[in-house]
Amino acid sequence: MSNLQEEKTEKIDIKSMYLDELTDYVKAIGLPAFRAKQLFSWVHEKYVGDTDSMTNLTKDMREKIKEDGFVVLKEETRQVSKKDGTVKFLYKLYDGQMIETVFMRYSYGNSICISSQAGCRMGCRFCASTIGGLVRNLSASEMLEQVYATMRLTGERISNIVIMGTGEPLDNYDNVIRFIRLITDEKGYNLSMRNITMSTCGIVPKIDELADEKLAITLAISLHAPNDEKRRSLMPIAEKYSIKEILDACKRYFDITGRRISFEYSLVKGQNDSKEDALELAELLKGQNCHVNLIPVNSIEERNFEKGDNNSIQNFKLVLEKNSINVTIRRSVGSDIDAACGQLRRKYSVNI
Repeated sequence: MSNLQEEKTEKIDIKSMYLDELTDYVKAIGLPAFRAKQLFSWVHEKYVGDTDSMTNLTKDMREKIKEDGFVVLKEETRQVSKKDGTVKFLYKLYDGQMIETVFMRYSYGNSICISSQAGCRMGCRFCASTIGGLVRNLSASEMLEQVYATMRLTGERISNIVIMGTGEPLDNYDNVIRFIRLITDEKGYNLSMRNITMSTCGIVPKIDELADEKLAITLAISLHAPNDEKRRSLMPIAEKYSIKEILDACKRYFDITGRRISFEYSLVKGQNDSKEDALELAELLKGQNCHVNLIPVNSIEERNFEKGDNNSIQNFKLVLEKNSINVTIRRSVGSDIDAACGQLRRKYSVNI
């Protein structure tokens, strides 16, 4: 372990603290409890990027916060789409790891796609995020900072968050739950939980655990195949959990939360995009309170997967619609930059 990492583990992660934990912290350093609310507001309501901006705190307290651990991300580089203004940020973490964050403008507000891990161990074969495997989990503060730093850099408020970047959120369960509770705290940023979507490849026990949290977020399942055989060829997690097990967990999730499930389906030319695949998917999801999000796959250099033509994509959608499945095709943004998960991080790591 490097000296930098050793130093980090000894520090207190202030930005990841709930208000009651922050209250204990300020009391422990000999300050009155009301300072915790001031600090919480600076961090989560005003999302400042440095302790010097916390003008109603004493200089000694600001120095103590900085010393104990105030996580701020450094922008390493960015790409901006000339087509639609989508921005992909590459942020550098304290230990030199890089993570990606995508900022997207829509008519209904600004969205951000954040990463939950540096790397990923799920091994999905069409995704650049998994190349090189998992390095480590991100802290709640590192996820929060993707939101806060992006707003500081763009000067624009974010109204929708998708936890769908690099990493498997349910593989970093505790930190992701802490992130969600902090970003939605009414004393802080106060984002509606209904404006948060979390994507998972389908870790069944964690889906059940998430249901018990009773969070009003949208759960998106990365399905990508209409049967177990095809899913195993695309996603190693399918060796552990069958589609039936995942759908049963989704039903339990809906029964507990009342929140409709979204199924993500990446269309890979010649592998899962035929009329027969669409019919099988429709039969599989019949009776489920769900929505299917079709995603034309992004081509990446290290993989040989291709996107089908527009006709095949539209025909797939039509089959689902004729079988009463609620379906949309995800709007492609940032097609002229490395906007797909892991592409910019991978390219940067190869080139340095």
